[in-house]
Amino acid sequence: MTHHPANADRAAPRPFGRLLTAMVTPFTPDGSLDLDGAARLAAYLVDEQGNDALVVNGTTGESPTTTDGEKEHLVRTVVETVGDRAQVVAGVGTNDTRHTIELAGAAEKAGAHGLLVVTPYYSKPPQAGLIQHFTAVADATGLPVMLYDIPHRSGVPIATETLVRLAEHDRIVAVKDAKGDLIATSSVTSRTDLAYYSGEDALTLPALAIGGVGLVGTSTHLTGALTKQLIEAYDRGATAEALALHRRLLPLFTGIFRTQGTILVKAALTALGLPAGPVRPPLVDATADEIAQLRSDCAAAGLELP
Repeated sequence: MTHHPANADRAAPRPFGRLLTAMVTPFTPDGSLDLDGAARLAAYLVDEQGNDALVVNGTTGESPTTTDGEKEHLVRTVVETVGDRAQVVAGVGTNDTRHTIELAGAAEKAGAHGLLVVTPYYSKPPQAGLIQHFTAVADATGLPVMLYDIPHRSGVPIATETLVRLAEHDRIVAVKDAKGDLIATSSVTSRTDLAYYSGEDALTLPALAIGGVGLVGTSTHLTGALTKQLIEAYDRGATAEALALHRRLLPLFTGIFRTQGTILVKAALTALGLPAGPVRPPLVDATADEIAQLRSDCAAAGLELP
């Protein structure tokens, strides 16, 4: 077991709560950043969907297409709106360690409560490079860090032994786990104090069963309240209730990813009259057929989409 110095972040078994949503970034019809919309959407996600924290500037937030300045404005706006009742975790990961550190510092100054740092993508660094990268970012601010392990996007998994090494860092406290390898996840949760958050909506319940603590979700723009019920049911030992909720929500847990998740979330939010706006290229907005399928997936999960 990897042990850590006692501090406030480590004292909490769930450093960012149970339920987080990787928030989309609302844009105006002409594609500009919609900060008023971001504030309204953040309040909806916290006050109506039950999120304990929000991730801004993640992949779902179209971070590859937003400028550094837009990212900072977005963090500041969301912190000012919901920071008194939810944590705000800023996505700062890039495939350039120096740029990632700059974004981390800007997020800290903007009031973020934590950082989400994805595996450097495209470059395919070796594990020694991942240790160096994540350690340098964690050293750069006073904020707790959630590592984002998503090899199908980054091209490189964070190996089990690498995660065990990184868990020794006082500020590396959590993992968003989108590797889909429950055996590897189980090994890390048994050997470290890292708080594991499922990065795949449909694997929330299996992840809880092997030591996970919650979810960083995408469909939770729509399913947040029910997903929170699922997690809380499991926590209190009501596993049959948790399983029933898992089965109910599965059509939307998976259906939101029939195309790129941001596209369908924005289509759903627009249908609900909530701030979203268009996506930025190279993404394209949902087609009529995709929206019709989304309505069917919502209905299968017992949720109505106008």
